[in-house]
Amino acid sequence: MATGFNGFPPEGIDFFRKLARNNRREWFQPRKAIFEQQVKEPMRRLVEEVNRSLSRFAPDYVTEPDKAIYRIYRDTRFSNDKTPYKDHIAASFHRQTGVAHGNGGYYFQVSHKSVGLGGGIYMPEPATLLAIRNHIAARHQDMRKILAGRAVKSLFGKLEGQQLSRVPKGFCAEHPAADLLRYKYFILWAELPADLATTPGIYSEIVRHFKVMVPFLNFLTEPLGRARRKIDARDLM
Repeated sequence: MATGFNGFPPEGIDFFRKLARNNRREWFQPRKAIFEQQVKEPMRRLVEEVNRSLSRFAPDYVTEPDKAIYRIYRDTRFSNDKTPYKDHIAASFHRQTGVAHGNGGYYFQVSHKSVGLGGGIYMPEPATLLAIRNHIAARHQDMRKILAGRAVKSLFGKLEGQQLSRVPKGFCAEHPAADLLRYKYFILWAELPADLATTPGIYSEIVRHFKVMVPFLNFLTEPLGRARRKIDARDLM
């Protein structure tokens, strides 16, 4: 797969290895230029290349680099871990509907430990989660077929996500989709070796995994599209 992205410079990956041992402002600030040049700028180029591919098979998910790439700074307000910086750089590509996580998307992250990539719907709002569960209850065989697909099982394994201990209220405990209805969010996830990040292969692997997830994302977001159309129709009344 031809691309203009040749991989992150080794110095960029090594930056995260050193940051993991020196996660404090006094260490980071004098080396911020290294982060910008060896990590963030290559990440921008990679996101641009991924967007070019998304425009062909998932155009609704194309996201500008400045919006796709997460900040390096951690939000420590509600965490016992007060280290100020993330030990990875990440980007997400969400449906361009005004609501990010609840509408599904693709995601990848790069660190000195691994290249992680996946997608799905993470921590949806209650109304969104109910719409997805109703959709799964009605068409669980379609979802099982997607998850059992050879490419999905080969690249991702199984569905990830926190689960309730029992079937949620409003659904029969003996429902044939009971195991799927217990999920609180729906993610496919894979981790690849860290040394992939310094090669052109990182781009091709991201695109390969994202393409395989298209039916999964389409299935999960189908009821959300219907819900938005109903809201739009009411707005016209």
